[in-house]
Amino acid sequence: MSNVTTIFTQPVVPLATLTSPTQADTLADGLVAGELPVVEVTLRHAYGLTAIERLAARGDLMVGAGTVRTAVEARQVIESGAQFIVTPGLDPEVVSVAQDVGVPIIPGVLTATEVLAARRLGVDHVKLFPASSVDALAMLDAYADVFPDVGFMPSAGMSAANISEFLSRPAVFAVSGSWIATAARDGAAAVTTSARAALRAAQSARAAM
Repeated sequence: MSNVTTIFTQPVVPLATLTSPTQADTLADGLVAGELPVVEVTLRHAYGLTAIERLAARGDLMVGAGTVRTAVEARQVIESGAQFIVTPGLDPEVVSVAQDVGVPIIPGVLTATEVLAARRLGVDHVKLFPASSVDALAMLDAYADVFPDVGFMPSAGMSAANISEFLSRPAVFAVSGSWIATAARDGAAAVTTSARAALRAAQSARAAM
């Protein structure tokens, strides 16, 4: 699976904070069955690195690392098999670590100044975070005109109820959220159902653009 060519074409990136092998396997099985074989595993729990390594070893899932805050963490997740990196903010050292080894990185930004800084670092796909703290739709509409060469992935506040509205924006290449992973508490089948619904919403939103 080519991470360079596929992560930026995924309209929905499930976000997960995993705490056990069983939870990780349930989520992965559900995502693969739901034809959404991608997951961003956060480093918010001690099991995060192990979960990345476990899921990356499957070979049927694109596994990324989220909440990567330092260059040390960036190196750790890459060594654990992460195929892409997502950060909460824009750190040039973290960006450099990923770029040096050819791992796609989606750093977090919120302001126009941060978007410009990302572009100077050679980054053209960014995470709008925390999207729930601003009028994200209005911001994305404005950014589409000012930064036509940048793709945004809003994160925080995304749900099954609003992803269509976000994905209908030209500036948005994907949405990131935890609602699909949360379904794992009800089993792999629930994850599959949620993943398929998200993909249908994404397809409808894209078709209406």
